[in-house]
Amino acid sequence: MKVAISVPDTVFQAAERVSRRMRMSRSRLYAKAVEAYVRQHSGEDITEQLNKVYAGISSQLDPALEAGSLEVLRRERWK
Repeated sequence: MKVAISVPDTVFQAAERVSRRMRMSRSRLYAKAVEAYVRQHSGEDITEQLNKVYAGISSQLDPALEAGSLEVLRRERWK
């Protein structure tokens, strides 16, 4: 798909240098850059959704489980 975008001159010039150095077309460079950006930020929606799901759930341990865990840690040998 063809897309028209506007970028600052400095970004365009830097992208031109990178595309020449990598022997890659400008279109391929921009496509790879957008792909990387989307991949990097795609987890944000998942994190937001998980935060909403777990917002009302306490992360406090059950008192019996906490006591048992602490007892195990007390008996553990530490170097």
